This record gives sequence, C-alpha cells and structure tokens, in this order.
Amino acid sequence: MPEIQLGAHTFRNQGVEVARFHMHDWFILFVLVVIDIILNVIEPFHRFVGSDMMTDLSYPLKDNTIPFWAVPIIAIVLPLLVILVFYFIRKDVYDVHQAILGLLYSVLISSVLTDAIKDAVGRPRPDFFWRCFPDGKGVFDPITSNVKCTGLKSVIKEGHKSFPSGHSSWSFAGLGFLAWYLSGKIKVFDQRGHVAKLCLVFLPLLMAALVAVSRVDDYWHHWQDVFAGGLLGLTVASICYLQFFPPPYDIDGTCSLSSVSLFTVIQLRITRIKELACSLVKILNCRALVPLHVQGWGCMGASLFASYSRVCRPESGNGMTREGALPLVVCFFLSVALNTKFSLWFPNAASFESLPS
Repeated sequence: MPEIQLGAHTFRNQGVEVARFHMHDWFILFVLVVIDIILNVIEPFHRFVGSDMMTDLSYPLKDNTIPFWAVPIIAIVLPLLVILVFYFIRKDVYDVHQAILGLLYSVLISSVLTDAIKDAVGRPRPDFFWRCFPDGKGVFDPITSNVKCTGLKSVIKEGHKSFPSGHSSWSFAGLGFLAWYLSGKIKVFDQRGHVAKLCLVFLPLLMAALVAVSRVDDYWHHWQDVFAGGLLGLTVASICYLQFFPPPYDIDGTCSLSSVSLFTVIQLRITRIKELACSLVKILNCRALVPLHVQGWGCMGASLFASYSRVCRPESGNGMTREGALPLVVCFFLSVALNTKFSLWFPNAASFESLPS
C-alpha cells in the first residue's frame, strides 16, 4: 500500500464516535483492573519452607532499584508518549485509539495473569529469611521443620510472591507492545536492510530486560521468576498487538485493523459504484476515462489510492459526445452520496465546451 497521507481523522472530529463504538472494550479494561486489585488483596499460598531450604532464601533484604511506582511509568506512560508522537504526525484517531487500547490490554492482562500465578504458586523470594525473621533468629516447627515467622504480616505476604516477576511481565508487556508498534510504523520489515530501524525496535526490549535483571540483582526474584515473567509479558504483548494491528511485515502494517476494515468497506462500495458507472457508460457509448481521485481519508486514503482504476476503458476515437457526459454526472452524485471528495478529468478533452456538437 502506498504511503500517502491524505487528510486526517482527529479526536476532535471522530474521537467520540470511536470511543463509543469501543465502549465494551473499555468496560472490560475496568473489570481487569478490579480483578487485579482483588488478586493483590487476597493472601497468597504459603508454601512449605523448611530449615534446610534457607540456604537459597537468605539473601539480604534490599530496596528496589526500580520502585513499584516507576513500573507503570516505564510500561504504560513511556509507550503512550511514543504513540501520541505518531498521532500528532499522522492525525489518525483510529490508530492512536487502537494503540492505547492494545497497550492497556497488554499490561493489564499480563498483570492479572502474573498476580494470579503469584497467589497460586506462593514461591518464597530469595530474601525470605529476613522477611520471616527480621531479627536474624530462625524459628521452626519442631515436627515439620516449617518456618514460624516473626516478622510483619505484610512483609511476609509479599515474600510469598516470587514467581513470576511482576516487574518483568509489566515491562515486557508494555515495552514489548511498543517494540511491535514501532516495527510497524517505521517499516522495519520493508526488505531494505536498514539495521538502524531494527536497533530502534530492540531498544524497548533492552529496557525491559534491564528492569528484569535488576530484580535478580536486588534479590527480590530468582532468575526463573524474571524469565517466566518476561516471557509471559512478551507473549501477551504480541497477542494484543496482532489483535489490533496487522503484522509489521504486512502491506497494511502501518495502519490499525479498524482502519483497514473501514477502508475495506469503502473500497467495496466504490467498486460497486465503478461497476454501475461502467454499465451506464457502455449503454450510453461513453468514450471517457473516469478515474476517481479520493482525498481526505488518512490511512484509508492510502489504501483507496492503491485501488484507483479506470471506471471504463476508452474506446477507439477521440473526444466525447454530449450524451456521453450523462454517466459522469451519475458518477458525481453517487460519489457525493458516499461523502467522497473527488475530481474528474478527461483525456483528449479539455472541457465540456470542447465537446463536438
């Protein structure tokens, strides 16, 4: 599809209609938020932790290199800023709406899955000993040798949420979605071999990987936790992106699926108009070439541009009879009925005044 920007679809002229059409999607996002809050409130499974297991669970209790409040900024706000930059460049409300919706779905679905697994598995963190025994004196059941924690309940609760890593899943969900989004917008897979584009796409993934590594360095997670969290987040990000956008290597990879679907419908309607016009022209023996020049459709205009074709093939001879102008008038009003801006031009005929009598 040719990369042509014709007109714009902004929040001002179509934002309300787009949001209303996807109202149920935003409601589901709200439901996911509620579910995630509940999963964070409930008590996780307290896995058996014996005295002989403390060797791998006695790492020092440290502060977070990446605090919890910074994770939404990295996973949501940063990708959102990039998406808005492309909106101000392209002026396509369909694209920005689907991108924001896909980003939020990616992060929230990953968050719900991560917290559900955390609560179900209840794996202790590497620093669990110091959470359970802040004074450094271990207390164990004499029969089962299970721990009898003396620390704060909230700290102990958090100590049973090691697998998988929430920081990793959030980071790879948000920044992984951003990597997919960038690969489509800058045409990484255009088969021209631009390595700089590929490096730009890998940059968000590198940031997500560094966030994941920091969780191991801080002794908040085992390496298996961050690996599983990153894999989960990146998988969900890929699914969510392909739910709202074509693959980056697709001919329509720079547009959202809503735009592609919408201009596919318009394309079909214009094809029907052209078929009708051809029939009229053949009946009235029109010797004209009538291309439709569509303007003002943004991403849809680019797709429609690819479908420009002749309404009728010019027959032998030059010029046009006055009777032949009738189908052009029909085409005009049919196009206006579809709210399509267009222009008509005629080869071998400068104007209607030049038509032979």
